[in-house]
Amino acid sequence: MGASETNVLVTVTGQDKPGVTSALLATLSRHGVHLLDIEQVVIRGRLTLGVLVSCPDDPESMQRELTDAMASVGVDVHVEFGADPVGKGPLSTHAVVVLGSPVTARAFSAISRRLAQQGTNIDSIRGIADYPVTGVELLVTAPNTGADADAMLRTALADVAVAEGVDIAVERAGLARRAKRLIVFDVDSTLIQGEVIEMLAARAGVEDQVRAVTEAAMRGEIDFTESLHQRVATLAGLDESVIEEVGESIELTRGARTTIRTLRRLGFHCGVVSGGFRQVIEGLAHDLELDFVQANTLEVVDGKLTGRVVGDIVDRKAKATALRKFAAEVGVPMEQTVAVGDGANDIDMLNAAGLGVAFNAKPALREVADTALSYPFLDTVLFILGVTRTEVEAADAFDGLVRRVPLDPSLR
Repeated sequence: MGASETNVLVTVTGQDKPGVTSALLATLSRHGVHLLDIEQVVIRGRLTLGVLVSCPDDPESMQRELTDAMASVGVDVHVEFGADPVGKGPLSTHAVVVLGSPVTARAFSAISRRLAQQGTNIDSIRGIADYPVTGVELLVTAPNTGADADAMLRTALADVAVAEGVDIAVERAGLARRAKRLIVFDVDSTLIQGEVIEMLAARAGVEDQVRAVTEAAMRGEIDFTESLHQRVATLAGLDESVIEEVGESIELTRGARTTIRTLRRLGFHCGVVSGGFRQVIEGLAHDLELDFVQANTLEVVDGKLTGRVVGDIVDRKAKATALRKFAAEVGVPMEQTVAVGDGANDIDMLNAAGLGVAFNAKPALREVADTALSYPFLDTVLFILGVTRTEVEAADAFDGLVRRVPLDPSLR
């Protein structure tokens, strides 16, 4: 910048409409300014547009012209001479995503206060979702950038999330956040509603007995392999046709199709790793066009379930192994993987993933997950990954798929 040049910050506010930016820049161009920075945000039709320039001639004359030009398009303008020429500074260190139904001003105040107490600065805020929950994303700069920075920020915000009834997810900002390329889902109570083995058990009249064992296993109170053998044993003698009946009765978790469809558009490899049963899951995997499936196999002899599984058991350890295998097969580094689950047998898989998401999960899993989601909508996973509702619906509209289903108030 020459010795005679003046830094000028121009801020335009008012009702957003075509022609505002054009009128502003046309006026600035007549004064031969150099553009140093520009930023615009529109909230519910209200525009805030800031432009930082270096002005080589008469800044007062430029100010008068700007006032007249902006008045002609019905917006206000504020001009500040001698604005700080320093750029935007270092990139934000973390993205903090707040999800709630609703997100109250009180909750947001508590979050911002806690961040300030940690010496963490809020660099920018944007709304990312208004359906099926409200989502707000904050890009922040934390004073600590070490290996423990993520955990420290999550810990600091954890009690605020509980007290205010919102979900708060913390991720490193920058390219690492947008580089995720592979995602695996648990199936029972994650990708689908309910537990397949309980649906099978209902046909055998032992649903309550099996549910009790399932719940204990998901809480981590019983070894998963042992619990699987106990539960499958109760199915001995069921006709093989029951498997197909249960498969046809499966209900996807709300938002599951939207989630998979959007992730595939983004180039993700998508799959399932389940302690459930391949014979039930394969039809679902084909329908959703998943790239890989790992699950247990029920033994069938002479058209009847024997009460046993065949082959290696997909337990807690095997789930993590399957994730690593799938990542290696498609050449995706582990730090670019995501795992989503709900039970204790998902712990190793979530720990192995670059991002581990506990979805309506048991306490044992929530304690070790990078992020815990408590609303019954799987598309909230997209918001954690930085995808906005607007982007999802714009892509759906292009494919003729736009549809917002009325929500049951009890689910929010």
